Amino acid sequence: MPAKKNSKSKLTHTEQRDLDTKIEFIEGLVRRDSNYVDALQLLGDHYTQRGRYTDGLQVDERLARLEPQNPLVFYNLACSYSLTDEFDRAISALDRALALGYRDFKWLAKDPDMKKLRAHPAFQEIKEKIRRLNKLDRD
Repeated sequence: MPAKKNSKSKLTHTEQRDLDTKIEFIEGLVRRDSNYVDALQLLGDHYTQRGRYTDGLQVDERLARLEPQNPLVFYNLACSYSLTDEFDRAISALDRALALGYRDFKWLAKDPDMKKLRAHPAFQEIKEKIRRLNKLDRD
C-alpha cells in the first residue's frame, strides 16, 4: 500500500470530477464489502486528496482495526490525525507504525500531510526514536 498522495496539491476541475467519480465507485464497493481492505485503502487516499480529512480518518481508523500489524496503515492513520489536528493520536499512531517497522524516514521528513505534526513539540520524541532506529539499522 503506497503512502497517501500529497493532500495539498491543487486539482483541476476535471481532476476533481474524476476523483469524485472514483470515490463514488469505491464507496459502492465498500458498501457491498465493508472489510475490503484494498478498496478502503484507495478510498482513504482519495478522500485525503479531495480534502475530506474526517472521512479519510474514519477509513484509516477502520483499516487500523482490520490490519493491526500493518505499519503503513498506522503511518497513514498518523497522517489523518495530523491533518485533523489530533496530535496526541497522531504521535501514538506514528509510534505504532515505527514499532511495526515503518522506516521511510525520508518521506516522513517531507510528507505534507505530516507538516503540522512535525511542528508540534511532541514530535521531538519521535525524532529521537528515529535517530535510535537509524543507529540500530546501521550497526
